[in-house]
Amino acid sequence: MSENKDPHVGQQGRSVEGVKFVYDFTEGNKDLKDLLGGKGANLAEMTNLGLPVPPGFTITTEACKVYLESGTEPAALRDEVSAHLDALEAAMGKKLGQPDNPLLVSVRSGAKFSMPGMMDTVLNIGLSDKSVQGLAKQAGDDRFAWDSYRRLIQMFGKTVLGVDGELFEDALDAAKAAKKVTVDTELEAADLKKLVTKFKKIVKTEAGRDFPQDPREQMDLAIHAVFDSWNTDRAKLYRRQERIPHDLGTAVNVCSMVFGNLGPTETSRGGGTGVAFTRDPASGHQGVYGDYLENAQGEDVVAGIRNTVPLAELEQIDKKSYDQLMQIMETLENHYKDLCDIEFTIERGQLWMLQTRVGKRTAGAAFRIATQLVDQGLIDEAEALTRVTGAQLAQLMFPRFDEDAKVERVGRGIAASPGAAVGKAVFDSYTAVKWSRSGEKVILVRRETNPDDLDGMIAAEGILTSRGGKTSHAAVVARGMGKTCVCGAEELEVDTKRRRMTVPGGHVVEEGDLISIDGSTGKVYLGEVPVVPSPVVEYFEGRMHPGADDADELVEAVHRMMAFADRKRRLRVRANADNAEDALRARRFGAQGIGLCRTEHMFLGDRRELVERLILADTQDEREESLKALLPLQRKDFVELFEGMDGLPVTVRLLDPPLHEFLPDITELSVRVALAESRQEPHENDLRLLQAVHRLHEQNPMLGLRGVRLGLVIPGLFTMQVRAIAEAVAERRAAKGDPRAEIMIPLVGTVQELEIVREEADKVIAEVEEATGTKLKLAIGTMIELPRAALTAGQIAEAAQFFSFGTNDLTQTVWGFSRDDVEASFFTAYLEKGIFGVSPFETIDRDGVGSLVKLAAEAGRATRPDLKLGVCGEHGGDPESVHFFHEVGLDYVSCSPFRIPVARLEAGRAAVTSKGSDHR
Repeated sequence: MSENKDPHVGQQGRSVEGVKFVYDFTEGNKDLKDLLGGKGANLAEMTNLGLPVPPGFTITTEACKVYLESGTEPAALRDEVSAHLDALEAAMGKKLGQPDNPLLVSVRSGAKFSMPGMMDTVLNIGLSDKSVQGLAKQAGDDRFAWDSYRRLIQMFGKTVLGVDGELFEDALDAAKAAKKVTVDTELEAADLKKLVTKFKKIVKTEAGRDFPQDPREQMDLAIHAVFDSWNTDRAKLYRRQERIPHDLGTAVNVCSMVFGNLGPTETSRGGGTGVAFTRDPASGHQGVYGDYLENAQGEDVVAGIRNTVPLAELEQIDKKSYDQLMQIMETLENHYKDLCDIEFTIERGQLWMLQTRVGKRTAGAAFRIATQLVDQGLIDEAEALTRVTGAQLAQLMFPRFDEDAKVERVGRGIAASPGAAVGKAVFDSYTAVKWSRSGEKVILVRRETNPDDLDGMIAAEGILTSRGGKTSHAAVVARGMGKTCVCGAEELEVDTKRRRMTVPGGHVVEEGDLISIDGSTGKVYLGEVPVVPSPVVEYFEGRMHPGADDADELVEAVHRMMAFADRKRRLRVRANADNAEDALRARRFGAQGIGLCRTEHMFLGDRRELVERLILADTQDEREESLKALLPLQRKDFVELFEGMDGLPVTVRLLDPPLHEFLPDITELSVRVALAESRQEPHENDLRLLQAVHRLHEQNPMLGLRGVRLGLVIPGLFTMQVRAIAEAVAERRAAKGDPRAEIMIPLVGTVQELEIVREEADKVIAEVEEATGTKLKLAIGTMIELPRAALTAGQIAEAAQFFSFGTNDLTQTVWGFSRDDVEASFFTAYLEKGIFGVSPFETIDRDGVGSLVKLAAEAGRATRPDLKLGVCGEHGGDPESVHFFHEVGLDYVSCSPFRIPVARLEAGRAAVTSKGSDHR
């Protein structure tokens, strides 16, 4: 958590004596998100800007943390809330729950980071059997009053008292069925009054208590429920997914109610509620984007239970409010200098702002908006670079549907979050998770999603709903996760109970049937639609040129951000590539060399037998024969690789397989020998081979005879490879090429190992130089992938000209994990329990593995100031890890070819966002 600047909060963010727990909306600002949460800070900011915000106050995250740790609210909180409530009542001219003219409030969550739908909200606090009568009289609308009361009991019962929400929904459906209507707005006051009685009985039966009639008790219980919602399973799951710290806590916003479901009068029209975006969150294009719902409260829009109308239609419905909203949207975007997401309510012609925040957006929108804001002069290029991420760039590189393919379109909804998703239709989150864990790709199909669907949304390839718009729960959460989503496909009839979906024409999609959804167009297809490369990949491949007449607008935006990132970044980006084809692709993607060429991949297929013979050789002559056969093959491999990377460094790692990978399978060989013996057939060769395999068999091959150990134990193996590299360099030099080879010794644990291998390598290189008359200048270094190597890096640097951190094996050896085993066994449980926020094989473990990398880098450079430092584990392409490697002063990262653009972008972002090392 970033340091809180508020003077009332201690340096460690803990409560201290004299801390202020409650802030009026007039007291805060947008920079107090740590303390007031995002919603509270932005409500305060809008209040300071003079925008129409209903009066209210915010209970701080500090109060929440005290409550969660101690199980009770801070001693001073009740008195502070009372004082602010008194001030609110004085400002509004009425008291909370006053029988003849009640003040009603909402109690809403509001963490520092947006967590849409993950925590709790209760509206209409203050209504009771008495005050509902006063509200009806003041509003001149019985139906509105009883509808507000039933909403309170329903939300309070589910959120605060833990009553199953389906019980209220079933009762509401029954009331509509009895009235023979389809939407709740068609229920009359008498119907709603009966529903209130039914809802109160449900509360009494399920919660074992009456619905509270004391308005202050309602408010206090709702505040505690919001605090508790910080630690619900869905909230914790969302934080893990979005990597939000678990110790932040949530603020609570108590705001005077305004009503979009208050009907018209003779002198004023009715109202509604809506969500607006200052730009399209799906594409980034400027215009009027959002949803509006007449005669509704705010939760109706985001819940997606009623289909909305486009925001542009508000101009015909209520032009005065529409024009005012457009002015406010412009004010907020210019003030925040970013896309803003706005919630508003219109109460009988009066516009009220309920929330604003910097809006979630799709990956494509992020790049477009960043460049648009630069062009408008609102932000500079450095700030624009912080507005896009490597994860978003990776999303843009995913394939898209082939528009020319023969397809069967069965529906079209709202393009809520782009992407091309194909999978089996499933109709509940449990099935989505279950099937996904079995390796199935699934599409979660729902009428609408709610926060309880989060685990299914994470597991699914995409989300399809028949209700809701671009601001529904499904759309907002999917955009935040970068998940493909189509919402509001009304022509699709989703039956979750029968686990099926009926499409126009009567065709039924059963659970398990393949469907495809296009989050860029909103189209829904039967079966699997073929995909084609994205325009962003075509740009990186050089098949689409920015500035050309047919250039994609998105490609132009990506090009500008990439060009700026390349100018700013200090870290160079290399590729992990083992053949010329991968090397050439990596170069097209912007690689500045090869950081890891795994030579063991060159010994597969027909060559595997040669290595097997070398390992099992009994005599020097047998070894020499195998090495002689391998040398020209290796030399040819390196010539092709150096040609593809001409002028750029290529780090070749000498052979580093677990020994068993080049030996016959011991079980198969044993069976073969046994069968031959039983049939009395000749089997001397197999028997000799079996004896050798038994001799070399290892219980834990990953920690056995591999890497430098293999080179030291099997004479001639490493020297053959060094000779092949040296001769390939000489051949390329003779062909006027510019090969820049580097030789990396794997799995070194002590400097003595490196010294022996290096002495032999230097001798071979000198022999090749003399034979070819070419000065080779080959750098020799090592891979730091063992804890001991990191701890003795100062000594190892005496014999190494470069270090390359092998963070995959370093993570295994630091944690004591076998990656292949633990990821399939207990990692899921560790992630679910919060032991890991993210897998340490995905993002660098800063405290453990990262500490060793930092220590080794510093010790190595203390011995050899010009020591080149890089990383070649797959962490080199992970966005968060790239920032760490920048900070500790590495020279380059190396990753798979497809991740090179991501690493380039993040290296640029690291240069403008972190202080980092200035070492070059």
